[in-house]
Amino acid sequence: MSTTSLPRLPSPDHAAALRTALLAAGFTADGLLDLLGAPAYAALARSETVPALRATRGDGPLASLVRLFLLQRPVPRDRAEAALPLREALADGWVRLEGDDVHAVVDVRPYGGPDGEDWFIVSDLGCAVGGAGGIGSREEGVVLGVGGASTTLAGITVRTPVGSALDVGTGSGIQALHAAQHATRVTATDVNPRALDFTRLTLALSGAPEAELLVGSLFEPVGGATYDLIVSNPPFVISPGARLTYRDGGMGGDDLCRELVRQAGERLNPDGYAQFLANWQHVEGEDWHDRLRSWVPPGCDAWIVQRDVQDVTQYAELWLRDAGDHRDDPEVYTRHYEAWLDEFEARGTKSVGFGWITLRRTDAAVPSIVVEEWPHSVEQPLGDTVRAHFARQDYLRDHDDAALLEGYFRLAVEVVQEQVGAPGAEDPEHVVLRQNRGMRRATKVDTVGAGFAGVCDGSLSAGRILDAIAHLVEEDPVTLRDRTPEAIRLLVEQGFIEPAEPVEP
Repeated sequence: MSTTSLPRLPSPDHAAALRTALLAAGFTADGLLDLLGAPAYAALARSETVPALRATRGDGPLASLVRLFLLQRPVPRDRAEAALPLREALADGWVRLEGDDVHAVVDVRPYGGPDGEDWFIVSDLGCAVGGAGGIGSREEGVVLGVGGASTTLAGITVRTPVGSALDVGTGSGIQALHAAQHATRVTATDVNPRALDFTRLTLALSGAPEAELLVGSLFEPVGGATYDLIVSNPPFVISPGARLTYRDGGMGGDDLCRELVRQAGERLNPDGYAQFLANWQHVEGEDWHDRLRSWVPPGCDAWIVQRDVQDVTQYAELWLRDAGDHRDDPEVYTRHYEAWLDEFEARGTKSVGFGWITLRRTDAAVPSIVVEEWPHSVEQPLGDTVRAHFARQDYLRDHDDAALLEGYFRLAVEVVQEQVGAPGAEDPEHVVLRQNRGMRRATKVDTVGAGFAGVCDGSLSAGRILDAIAHLVEEDPVTLRDRTPEAIRLLVEQGFIEPAEPVEP
């Protein structure tokens, strides 16, 4: 692995003192927003630094730290001494001295935890986030900081207390950092030893417990160990080579993501979760739903959500820009572009899907495998929504139609009803149930479905509700009972109604 021009990484020996100084200066996510203002803060996420440079013309400690660690601008020595323990930072290698100016060796980015924690993600310079300009280095072993994919995975992860958690392909350590808040033991692996060093720095500077750090690909470093939670934001890019370790898995097509998912089942403890981001091929003549179902390992339920699809030209252009290839000589860019298209043509790939994959180890005789497309907006974090999805699958698996009609349900608190039709019409054209939180689903229901959902408050069984509706609409109650369980199952599966304990009316 090529790391020839990458700097030697700092030591975490005095990370606690550095953390104290950063917090004292207000070098936090909230502090940045206050100093920069919303427009400049948002511009940083697009790798645009000019607004932040203008906002940090002052000489306070916070402005100095922003220029030093986020904007990679030299800071006069006296200003650096006022902002951080300079002697220790120089000795440990966080910064270096050139003449009378102090330069950062690594990117240190404030990151707010889910419960207001002040964390710091450490990465290579110029690689904290993505942007239209592309990555700041093309070295194979470069390590990125936090970006959209990282925060997406962190948001969908189930956050119940667990004994053990594994972060596969840890990178700069953001998933391990999150896991350390609710797992007794955290293990982080990466094929890139440099990434493990960054994870150690991220954990130390964030004041988090140390993790077990192991070098190797996929599950090879952990042997036969099993875990309550496995997370991975893997190198999922489907590319014609393995130029950049952080994104290119080095296997053909989507084989790396497939192997990661397939091998996860036997590494999970009972009721354990494995959660991944992934890309997958849409191959000519093949149903992508079937392709992904074939990845699910034995003994696991699965929920797979496709969030986006790009045709092969859009996909190639996205990752050519990510590598900065659009800044190359046009002939070199064309050669790289052709290589991507040749790879897709050889594999019969017409487009590429992006999304989330969650496994839960149940060892059920009949596994629940839900593969769906949901490109619409959602409300993060979704960890509780993911856990509730699998709980509902357990319920539906354990209840046949007769048991379902004997069950009690409650309308989910975030659900509202919309009636769609011409103004002044006596009856709506259709009724829509809509979730205002979580997946923010919407579903059309008929008069019976709307009436059923509207009176689900735990006071009547589903069968008794249907009997009452049958009387109102003058329909045979036996016929209504026979045809309605499938609709009830759908409302339960998608979270519009929830199983409930019976209550007194």
